[in-house]
Amino acid sequence: MSKLKFLAALTLAALTAAPSWAQRQLTVDTHPGAPVQSTMYGIFFEDINFGADGGLYAEMVENRSFEFPNRLMGWNAFGNVTVNEKTPAFDRNPHYATLEASGHSEKVSGLENHGFFGMGLKKDMTYDFSVYARLHLLNGKQAKVRVELVDDQDNVINRQTISVDCNQWKKFTCTLKSDRTVEKGLMRIFLEGSEGIDLDHVSLMPADNWHGLRADLVKDLEDLHPGVFRFPGGCIVEGTDLATRYQWKNTVGDVENRPLNENRWNYTFPHRLFPNYYQTYGLGFYEFFLLSEKIGADPLPILNCGLACQYQNKDNDKNAHVAVDDLQPYIDDALDLIEFANGPVSSKWGALRAKMGHPQPFNLHQIGIGNEQWGPLYPERLAKFVEQIRAKYPNIKICGSAGPSASGKNFDYGWEQMRKIGVDLVDEHYYMSPDWFLSNANRYDKYPRKGPKVFAGEYASHVKNMGSQPTVAMNNFEAALSEAAFMTGLERNADVVYEATYAPLFAHVDGWQWRPDLIWFDNLRSVRSVNWYVQMLYSTNRGTNMLQLTENNQPVEGTDGLYASAVYDKPSKSYIVKMANTSDQPQQVVVTFKGAKQLKPFTMITLHSDNMQATNTLDNPNNVVPKQQTVNADGNRLVVTLPAKTFAVCK
Repeated sequence: MSKLKFLAALTLAALTAAPSWAQRQLTVDTHPGAPVQSTMYGIFFEDINFGADGGLYAEMVENRSFEFPNRLMGWNAFGNVTVNEKTPAFDRNPHYATLEASGHSEKVSGLENHGFFGMGLKKDMTYDFSVYARLHLLNGKQAKVRVELVDDQDNVINRQTISVDCNQWKKFTCTLKSDRTVEKGLMRIFLEGSEGIDLDHVSLMPADNWHGLRADLVKDLEDLHPGVFRFPGGCIVEGTDLATRYQWKNTVGDVENRPLNENRWNYTFPHRLFPNYYQTYGLGFYEFFLLSEKIGADPLPILNCGLACQYQNKDNDKNAHVAVDDLQPYIDDALDLIEFANGPVSSKWGALRAKMGHPQPFNLHQIGIGNEQWGPLYPERLAKFVEQIRAKYPNIKICGSAGPSASGKNFDYGWEQMRKIGVDLVDEHYYMSPDWFLSNANRYDKYPRKGPKVFAGEYASHVKNMGSQPTVAMNNFEAALSEAAFMTGLERNADVVYEATYAPLFAHVDGWQWRPDLIWFDNLRSVRSVNWYVQMLYSTNRGTNMLQLTENNQPVEGTDGLYASAVYDKPSKSYIVKMANTSDQPQQVVVTFKGAKQLKPFTMITLHSDNMQATNTLDNPNNVVPKQQTVNADGNRLVVTLPAKTFAVCK
């Protein structure tokens, strides 16, 4: 065989052996670019879907203080039970239950509480019961109540008796251990004997709670490693009316005396009606700051700007909105919150923080004013907040809103006004289809590099035609993959995008009103959605500096279904490349690190499913989870094959 024929044969063999898919040639400039903020990827909490009471807040008793407008909502009362408010235990929660003798030897008086969609009881878990109680009559001698945990077959699991011999309010406690796992149990309280008794703030908590928060859900947040934590909303901040807006001062101090608030989501959706949805504020601003500290997230509180929800109220309704000249109490709330978070123990609100158990400051760096406001009502009020916050706390970053839409007249007007006012961050929201997320990976490429930075405060990919599908169906792999692709654009534009938070965070499988949601749970378990894993892979591989990644000198933002971005991490001195192959074909990708020499082996983490409808569920939580392998480098090149429909992180 001639030399020419031999070379031709080798070429033919090589072509025959080569994969049928195209090879992509990407280049990474290893010179570190603009910083990636530590807050880049985070979480947003709103008390929707029973995210607080019945969710993250570990309290198992519904309407524990008898303050719901229907005072016994959540309770089944039997025998001689009344609700009273004479000389209450707590001035802001003045109602309590009185149990008296039924008047018949074969009848008993008592209360039964099913909690939130039942009480989830775990085998070998201890539950802490507490109640404030006193003798109903001044001349009473001793009263007794029996507390029982009951399973879903009406069998008593455990019982304890509490004796009360005082006429003044006093806290009583006991513990009850479950010897079995029960999904939908309940608690009963029986009056024993003839002496009447007053009961208030009836509480049942799992012993493994963390500062009153449910341990498994806290762990779900901790493992996410979020950089920023937006709280408490969302529309919760605005309220259906100003009376039901979220007021942070009602959420601090002794938990027993935090007043009830009507949840904005209790009857907003007639097709998902929950008239028993209220806020007891057991999860308040102090717990929010504590939790932010625990999970390593920068807290971002959002406060009302003097406007009730504009969706639910007309702009000319003077009863729905505070006049500009009457804004000072609202501005004072913002200033006082900063003092609560950061002030010395000698200050009024810093002293309260210390009294609650945290004398050290929480190191608040930013605050948001308003949620999804639009039109001229908002900037004229926001400007008043900015003026006073800047004067007293010049180092606090202020976040304003671009409204509820991702584009359009109101969006453009909002941005124009935010620039005029001079806020630091502008909150953008987009709940859009997977196709929108794929086509908008270049959204921030041409944003102005000067002026306010972007905060993507609420976003999630919403797949269509899933209304009749199982609860978690909207949190499928198609949605997660489109978010992963979109987020390469956030990362590539980290000089413009300061932070971003997926929304909403939590949803109870029996009490949801909105989906998709990052974490689903019932009373016993939680499941990390596929979307959770995308967020985790970004937040745990954030890096410290942008790197320019190109293909043919252009950003990699969807050509033939490939999306990519890169960062450098100074502490580990490593390069991190994120790639999403949204096409139906595998793609071989060659990444050349310009300026590097011999690279160390890469760890390649992939999130993949052959089924775009695949989800993680409570019964199958590991259906779609990351997998890991080692990939050797070829000098300054990384050569990997991305399967179809795959998100990959190489580091």
